[in-house]
Amino acid sequence: MKVLLLEDDVATRDYLERALVGAGHTVEACTNGHDAIRLGLAGDHAVLILDRMVPGIDGLGVLKHLRGAGIRVPALFLTAIDGVHDRVEGLDAGADDYLVKPFAAIELIARVNALLRRQPTDDVVTILRVADLEVDLITRGVSRAGQAIDLQPQEFKLLEYLMRHAGEIVTRSMLHEHVWSFHFDPQTNVIESNMSRLRSKIDRGFDFDLIHTVRGLGYRFDAHS
Repeated sequence: MKVLLLEDDVATRDYLERALVGAGHTVEACTNGHDAIRLGLAGDHAVLILDRMVPGIDGLGVLKHLRGAGIRVPALFLTAIDGVHDRVEGLDAGADDYLVKPFAAIELIARVNALLRRQPTDDVVTILRVADLEVDLITRGVSRAGQAIDLQPQEFKLLEYLMRHAGEIVTRSMLHEHVWSFHFDPQTNVIESNMSRLRSKIDRGFDFDLIHTVRGLGYRFDAHS
């Protein structure tokens, strides 16, 4: 699932991002409220994790803005302030949970998973479908034409990103940044190797291909050649 993380401390942000990615989530991380609002308005996150105290627009301001724009995905506040008034203010703004620093990454993952298990709201997509391929983002189940497909965590994240951008051309640099969370390195073949394995699992043996190479540009995911 895709998580938006707002944390201005670089070391803490990197630590939390590694923990979330290790738990199978895709992370969009930022260090300021303006970027958090911009990313949050895209509306394709399953959970928001917002630092309560960041310079400028803080987590509270970000959540108020997103809630005012109709973004209803679950939100978890991170804070160094352990006060009743502060917690109430956050919950009144639309937060679903609160975690006081310092905390263990395992507790953050458990709370995120608990938010994901809640009854989904209308604007949270939990099932992705393209042609005869279906992906359940909660159970992480994948099937094509009724046949279950077993994917590794990174293959699952790659497939989720492709399906969310079905019909569009997805470049290698986009995949590097959004699936692997690092910038384009022309020397690595991590995309090609993962794409090859994914193709062998979701295309081989079926009536038509879903992953198409767009020469010189990247890839396109759809049921048309």
